[in-house]
Amino acid sequence: MRAAGRVVAKALAATREHAAVGMTLKELDEVAHEVIRQAGATSPFLNYKPAFAPVPFPAVICASLNDEALHGIPDDRRLADGDLLSVDCGATLDGWTGDAAISFSIGEPRPEDTKLIDTARAALKAGIAAAVPGNRIGDISAAIGRIGRAGGYGINIDFGGHGVGHTMHEDPSVPNEGRPGRGMKLRAGLVIAIEPWFMAGGKDGYYIADDGWTVCSADRSRAVHVEHTVAVTDSQPLILTAL
Repeated sequence: MRAAGRVVAKALAATREHAAVGMTLKELDEVAHEVIRQAGATSPFLNYKPAFAPVPFPAVICASLNDEALHGIPDDRRLADGDLLSVDCGATLDGWTGDAAISFSIGEPRPEDTKLIDTARAALKAGIAAAVPGNRIGDISAAIGRIGRAGGYGINIDFGGHGVGHTMHEDPSVPNEGRPGRGMKLRAGLVIAIEPWFMAGGKDGYYIADDGWTVCSADRSRAVHVEHTVAVTDSQPLILTAL
């Protein structure tokens, strides 16, 4: 899984490197696709069709722009100075899968966007730190939610973290808010995706765009999404999707 995670990390690094004013989201998708192909991996996103989706997902990355929080379909929109972009990517290599996401600004960042991204990263770090044997899923969820709420941001638990293994989405569910000491007990060998996503307006509501995929903040405030695939070990959490 570490090998698959490195492919994801390289694909995300490449998209960030190429994400510049004037580039289209489709072009960014092709950048990530080339990294996955060169590694001899495949994309678990491409043609993925969960129960809620009306059509299979048509790309290897989710590219969510500004008020889009999750599952944005790469299209012909061109990036503009000050845009806030979240990129989610997965890769399957030799039957094992990795899944991760990053958020960043295009060109000159807005201070409020930088704060939002920093808060999401801090929540991800806290969630990872809680992924140790003896803790429970609720301890991860509570760590994430505590930081998001302290920042004044909206949190919705309809979409969140999940188990990862031979496929991209496995049990258990890892919500971005919850009560400590509740849920499945963590044990060494468990691998999960931990993925905070916050909405700047402080409201928890969202809606699904007409494409049937893109999750947007209900109040049209900006949103961010960060994620790592993490293994629970006997010593400390191991991030599998870091370079």
